[in-house]
Amino acid sequence: MYEGVVQDLIDELGRLPGVGPKGAQRIAFHLLAADPNDVRRLAEVLLEVKEKVRFCTVCGNVAEEDQCKICRDTRRDPAILCVVEEPKDVVAIEKTREFRGRYHVLGGAISPIEGVGPDDLRVRELMQRLADGSVQEVILATDPNLEGEATATYLARMLNPLGLRVTRLASGLPVGGDLEYADEVTLGRAFEGRRLLDV
Repeated sequence: MYEGVVQDLIDELGRLPGVGPKGAQRIAFHLLAADPNDVRRLAEVLLEVKEKVRFCTVCGNVAEEDQCKICRDTRRDPAILCVVEEPKDVVAIEKTREFRGRYHVLGGAISPIEGVGPDDLRVRELMQRLADGSVQEVILATDPNLEGEATATYLARMLNPLGLRVTRLASGLPVGGDLEYADEVTLGRAFEGRRLLDV
């Protein structure tokens, strides 16, 4: 335990996701030793982000305007919608440069343990987006974990009666991985998703 404001800083940093007590302490002491101008810039950027950044009114991605740049891009295919859990997932998919459709960010995944149900996610907004019939395929790109699978299954059950093509991102072995380290579920998915090799 440290005195006053130093402990307050450590406590606040420790509330950030992925930052434990030791990490919070390291960051706090880094900030204490840093140049005051660097710390001031960091504080200004944090305040500016809270003032300027909001969530896109269409897809739920981060934006500085009412709509994000992807939703404003007329070159994107409006017939294909990729459903993800968080805005960071949009960034990950965009880095591949393989997807040219639009996105829908749920804002999380179904997790009964954490008290997150379908009503806590942007499912209602998804259904409203699909109501006009312009979307032909929905790609469920939730995380390949228990919560992501539960969310994908729930959404698939809701979307299948609409007559849409509902697909799920393939999952399996990572490139550069070893079979002996793969868990049973991952290895099973790799077998399910195998493809024909044309040589």
